[in-house]
Amino acid sequence: MASCFNHDNPVDVTFMKIFTTLANLCAILAGLLMTVITLLTCVSLIGRNTTGWTIVGDFELTGIAAGAAIALFMPLCQLKRGHIIVDFFTAKASDSTNATFDRMGAFAVSATFALMAWRTVLGGLNAYTSFSGTMMIGFPEWIVYTVMVPPFVLCSLIALVQALSGTQEGVAA
Repeated sequence: MASCFNHDNPVDVTFMKIFTTLANLCAILAGLLMTVITLLTCVSLIGRNTTGWTIVGDFELTGIAAGAAIALFMPLCQLKRGHIIVDFFTAKASDSTNATFDRMGAFAVSATFALMAWRTVLGGLNAYTSFSGTMMIGFPEWIVYTVMVPPFVLCSLIALVQALSGTQEGVAA
């Protein structure tokens, strides 16, 4: 199968650089969220153990931010093909067979993340219309869904390009 990604075409290279930049931006945002979670937890624990004061809803905020951070890390993980690959059965297969399986796997990841993006949109709309919020502080749940959709779409697009390009590295990181 011929590769649809032309490494010599400036349009293709620019397109891939945009994906790389967006994936890196998502990962930076995820890292910032994880830093905020860490600081929030430290402040809450120090306050609880020294003065008896705590941040109300710290557990909820930690869960919300962690969920968003996980979604934001996914595009970079796919860009670098960092997902777990079980090659026990294909270790002795030819390179072309493994490349075919890699492309099929990338298509499956693309379809899965597209499905997750679609269902997350529907879940967010449902949370918005039902005014769903967290128990302690009433944080609107639709916000978390909204944060998760763009990285899921980006991850789906990166996997699709990797599947169509047929190269091991997919998108240059």
